[in-house]
Amino acid sequence: MLDQLRARLRAAARRLRRVERRELQDFRRWAEVTENLVHLSMLVFVPLAIVLVTTLANAVPQLSFLLFPPLAAGSYTLFVDPTSKYSDPKRFVAGLTIGAVCGLGALAVSNSYLTPPGGQFAVNALGAGLAVFATGVVTWPLDIEEPSSYSTALLALLVEPNQRAAFVVSIFLASSLVAVIFVVWREEFYEQRATYLYESMSGDDHVLVPMRGESAGQTAMLGARLAAAHEAGKVVLLDMVSDTETAATEQSLMRETIQLDIRSENGSDAPPARTRIAADGGEPTDATETAGQHNLEAQVDWLETHAARIETRTGVSCQVVVASDDGSPAATTLRTARETNCDLIVAPYESRHGALTPYLQRLFRSENDIVVHRSRGDRTRWKQVLVPVRSVSDVAHNMVDFATRLAGRSGRVAVATCIGSGGDRRRAEEMLADLIEPYEGAFETRVPRTDIQTFLADTGPQYDLVMIGASRDRSKASRFISPPTFERLEDVETDVAIVDRGRA
Repeated sequence: MLDQLRARLRAAARRLRRVERRELQDFRRWAEVTENLVHLSMLVFVPLAIVLVTTLANAVPQLSFLLFPPLAAGSYTLFVDPTSKYSDPKRFVAGLTIGAVCGLGALAVSNSYLTPPGGQFAVNALGAGLAVFATGVVTWPLDIEEPSSYSTALLALLVEPNQRAAFVVSIFLASSLVAVIFVVWREEFYEQRATYLYESMSGDDHVLVPMRGESAGQTAMLGARLAAAHEAGKVVLLDMVSDTETAATEQSLMRETIQLDIRSENGSDAPPARTRIAADGGEPTDATETAGQHNLEAQVDWLETHAARIETRTGVSCQVVVASDDGSPAATTLRTARETNCDLIVAPYESRHGALTPYLQRLFRSENDIVVHRSRGDRTRWKQVLVPVRSVSDVAHNMVDFATRLAGRSGRVAVATCIGSGGDRRRAEEMLADLIEPYEGAFETRVPRTDIQTFLADTGPQYDLVMIGASRDRSKASRFISPPTFERLEDVETDVAIVDRGRA
């Protein structure tokens, strides 16, 4: 009884941990969207800044509480769009301070030449207009226009004569404190958000490639170039056979394989060659071997050739694994990915009746990150990559990251979104700018007024690779009415990569 209770408690704890991990991952992917991250930061850092300023004001009685309204508005302006011209810390501090000075100057002029109105908070109308006018005249040529500076200019009209100098000092110190918080947040977190939040930036460097179909070699090279972007990258080539006996035989042949470093006659390093030798060290087996043995040897040579080519061209460590599919190639692929610690599966494209085969559909329903590669020819380098997206999302970040890995420093990545005839171009351009801002490399953005299929048919051949999302977040009804874009790309004469994030 006690053992059963312990088992149930352990099972419940495992379920809770899975739920916790899933919720944490869902939150992390939600925070990958720049707009969500900015609004979340405003909810945290703007109140934090006000708390610090209030603490300072309480500790120094001379600091005026009139600074809070413009300070709160200015802090919002800083954080709401960290890349805009109004999010310059120097502009923020100078604008608020100069606004206060201009307001006090306007107050002095109005008191000298105009009759002050009665009442504690009464302000001369012409004096208020003069304060706003003076603020605009001073901040415009200095290029320090700040919306909140007009607030400080007007609030300065309410300051008591003995607190005017303290008011200006209060504005300067408080705005400087907020500016420091903003600079630390922007440089240490916002600009580094790809490293902290985007899982693909630190992962997807151990790649499993099922060697299926005629284009498996090109797909393996694609996976290798994705892995090569990280120092710890590695590639595992998976060969699946029908039964365990064949798998054991093929594995034994691979254990008889050694790698020889061959140098050319002129002394330069030649690509590494892999040569199979007999287990007893004698001469290679002759024609008396069975046809099945010859087929296995040919398969081993084929795998070893691809492994050597990958290591030579990309510098990435490459391993070969042979496994029995046990009647379920997809389950074998996923199990091998777990056992070899691979966080990305790059598989050749397979279709049946215009749709993905059950094998690929099963992979897309897994918890692994998946890339399905459809090869058009013998291309093994992809320097010009087109990435069409619908919105900023975790999959979109994955695609841009993978595209930059393939293009490298000498390549080019184009990120596009189709808006049709009535879409908002400005909003689409801002969305693309947010998407590519965390990444380094040569980018271009495109916002065509056409549908995605027409755009890819016309533009796709200009690029080496079109990288597109798997659209797995759509409902079954939506997919029935309008099939996923990748299923309508048969006429696009270039390589296509379908990308999907796993759902752990």
